[in-house]
Amino acid sequence: MDEPKNKTMGRREILKLGGLTFVGLATLPSALKLFAGTGENGPSSKVRYAMVIDLKKCIGCNACVVACKQENNVPLGFNRTWVKDVERGTYPQVTRGFTSMLCNHCENPICNRNCPVHATYQRPDGIVLVDYDRCLGCKYCMVSCPYNMRFAHPSRKTADKCTFCVHRIDRGLKPACVEACIGKSRVFGNMLDPKSEVARLIKTKPVHVLKPEQNTKPHVFYLNLDYMMVEGNKANFKYMKYYRRNIVKEMGLSEASVSDVSSVLKDKCGADRTYNYKLKDNINKVGSL
Repeated sequence: MDEPKNKTMGRREILKLGGLTFVGLATLPSALKLFAGTGENGPSSKVRYAMVIDLKKCIGCNACVVACKQENNVPLGFNRTWVKDVERGTYPQVTRGFTSMLCNHCENPICNRNCPVHATYQRPDGIVLVDYDRCLGCKYCMVSCPYNMRFAHPSRKTADKCTFCVHRIDRGLKPACVEACIGKSRVFGNMLDPKSEVARLIKTKPVHVLKPEQNTKPHVFYLNLDYMMVEGNKANFKYMKYYRRNIVKEMGLSEASVSDVSSVLKDKCGADRTYNYKLKDNINKVGSL
């Protein structure tokens, strides 16, 4: 009968085990950063995308809203960007103003921090995105966003928001809303490039951001921002009820009808053809615009 083999490890086995442990520890920080929704090297020191919106040039035409819906196949009844229309004063002294709203792609995004599965992540160039495959649809990010710029996609059952048309940026193109703006109120570019129009405006003009007290450091900047317009009508029950109305229900459309509308642009719009939302493919990526 054979005797049991000696279970003690030799010197070679111990060295192999030590080598594997070292490799595992060396790759752990990268894995943790990937899980936390940040790149291996952190924010880029050369590229940080931002948008400047001059509200004096905005005429409230909603061309940006239409362009966004067409480019990204945004479902009926929802918007990734929209234009707030507020009237102030009493007749005949009435002032009307427009404020363009969209995801602020904050430097310190609360949504990224609060996502339990880290489906929300931030590229090195500052663009905040959602990995639809990881998203549970729990809506924590929607509740966390101080700007109320996210919505639950009705058919995908995930969080959705503005992506700065990252699929266009990666090909050297501007976001669809910027291209479509009739008054040229939207300017987009790399704020770390001193030669860019965005950098020049931020450096030389009195720009403002929404809710600076939140310390999220938004990268959508406004010229001629009227805070009374931004906060206007929030205490008006009728206005807020109108603003938050269910358009799909109002139009008497079924879920199947909404899906039929979305199918018109499915796999044909720019985002469906070229947008890669996956975290692993974007986490260390920088745009080429």
